[in-house]
Amino acid sequence: MNTPATRPRYRERLAPSLWMLITIALAGPMVALVFVPVGATLALVLGAAVSLLLVTAGILLSPVIEVDGTVLRAGRAHIDVRWLGDAEQRTGEDARRARGPDLAHDGWHLVRGGIDGVVVVPLTDPDDPHSAWTLSSRTPDRLAAAIRAARQETERAPI
Repeated sequence: MNTPATRPRYRERLAPSLWMLITIALAGPMVALVFVPVGATLALVLGAAVSLLLVTAGILLSPVIEVDGTVLRAGRAHIDVRWLGDAEQRTGEDARRARGPDLAHDGWHLVRGGIDGVVVVPLTDPDDPHSAWTLSSRTPDRLAAAIRAARQETERAPI
């Protein structure tokens, strides 16, 4: 059980939007149509099972962004917050530019369609080949605040 001291400061699963999940679920009726000649009951069961399986996989296999202690995790990547600069939250037109023309060519990106907000975090590690991380987020203000809080906690901690 997580106590407040061990609970992640921030956690977000970048699950597909509702419309994308509905689109994914439409594969079930297509499978059912293929199996109707074999049997209506079998077709219905297979169609429902395929829809349920694909929607569940779409959600469970979505990347997670997490600030846990002094580590920022984004999908399979992770970095200690001491190597992060000041996180910038962007929404609307600023977020569109951050995902498009202003996207760092030498950065690391976890960008998902259907998620408007973006957090851009510059890296301060001289040995890291990336200049910044660009992360999609439905709550960019909370993610940026969690990164700032973790950085401040690291700066206060004795070495």
